[in-house]
Amino acid sequence: MSVYLIIEIKVKDNELYSKYVEKVPEVIESYGGRYLIRGGEVTSFSGNWYPERIILIEFETIEQLQNCFQSDEYLKLSSLRKQSTISKAIIVEGYVSPE
Repeated sequence: MSVYLIIEIKVKDNELYSKYVEKVPEVIESYGGRYLIRGGEVTSFSGNWYPERIILIEFETIEQLQNCFQSDEYLKLSSLRKQSTISKAIIVEGYVSPE
């Protein structure tokens, strides 16, 4: 079953964040991750949610996702994200049709 990592990001330091954005896709893709949404315009639809930036990444399994974000390659980059953004993330399981 596919799993999805949904990340909400508020950028505090564009220069530092751009260094992270430049390097992280290669790591994500090497662990089987696939970007479905990477920034783009966000329009609030309901409630009081006004995220600055949304990222949606698909992995085939939870193990792939965990291996990616616990890998040495990612951990070397994670300080760039932590220093340059305020971020929140959740993991959501994909829908499986009852058929």
